[in-house]
Amino acid sequence: MITVLCGGVGAARLLAGMVRVVDPAELVAVVNTGDDTVLHGLDISPDLDTVVYTLADAIDPERGWGRRDETWRAMEALGRFTPWRPEGSEAGGTWFNLGDSDLATHMYRTARRREGAALSTVTGEITAAFSLGLRVLPMSDDCVATMVTVQDPDTSVSEVSFQDYFVRRRHGVPVRAVRFVGADTARPAPGVLEALDAAETIVIAPSNPLVSIGPIRAVAAIEDRLRRRRDHVVAISPVVGGAALKGPADRMMNELGHDSSVVGVARLYRDVASTLVVDTVDAALAPEVEALGLRCEVTGTVMSDPSVAARLARTVLDLGGRS
Repeated sequence: MITVLCGGVGAARLLAGMVRVVDPAELVAVVNTGDDTVLHGLDISPDLDTVVYTLADAIDPERGWGRRDETWRAMEALGRFTPWRPEGSEAGGTWFNLGDSDLATHMYRTARRREGAALSTVTGEITAAFSLGLRVLPMSDDCVATMVTVQDPDTSVSEVSFQDYFVRRRHGVPVRAVRFVGADTARPAPGVLEALDAAETIVIAPSNPLVSIGPIRAVAAIEDRLRRRRDHVVAISPVVGGAALKGPADRMMNELGHDSSVVGVARLYRDVASTLVVDTVDAALAPEVEALGLRCEVTGTVMSDPSVAARLARTVLDLGGRS
């Protein structure tokens, strides 16, 4: 069994490579839910959906999120109400785009949750509906909310939800702090600890270490398992040449006092991973990574297409001791 800790786009691309080189039935994806949100009364799980849509070849390839060949009639219709919305109301907001096909997933998830089904149960149903062979698990069935303290252009400081920072503010404001509300009491979703215990290799996908992998690690039982199984954990740096390939990971690391390089990533992961995979452009930093107590593997990590992702997946699995 191979267990992969996942955020969104980078993790989804890695998984798309992994299913090319191993039986999907051997894969378990444990996915961040810290950036889940509720919009228009609907339960939205962005990272879970990005993983499912990507593996089902249903993702929009240009945006990297949402459904392929999407239409936007519902969002366009909501715009009619904008002039009449009272100040302070979130009704009918269109700052977070939800396509018509994407809405169907959220409607199903929400209805099942209202019926009392756990998020892990509903995720299994959604995974089956998209005919995926691997197991996709939320990190927890309990609510864990990533909250971000930001400094707005007027210099005011406020704490907002992750989606408010990432989408509404277009991750364009400095971050002063991040916390994971509810993580101290959250329990891993059913099957998560078993997947970590049974895994021949545990992979930390190239996702933002602070707000994609961070919420997963904030669930204490998961962090404990990772530390205990450190020798079997291989992490892939999401930072290449000092920059994030997608999203604000590099800026967030700088803003929160971390070095936005593979060395900074190594410092964040050295307690839970024995190996860090870095891109060839960062080969010169390998000795600094190894000085922190990790093995450093240098290879191509930019997953420009599924075949490259498959090669990276094979390298990672070989590092984990799998032939």
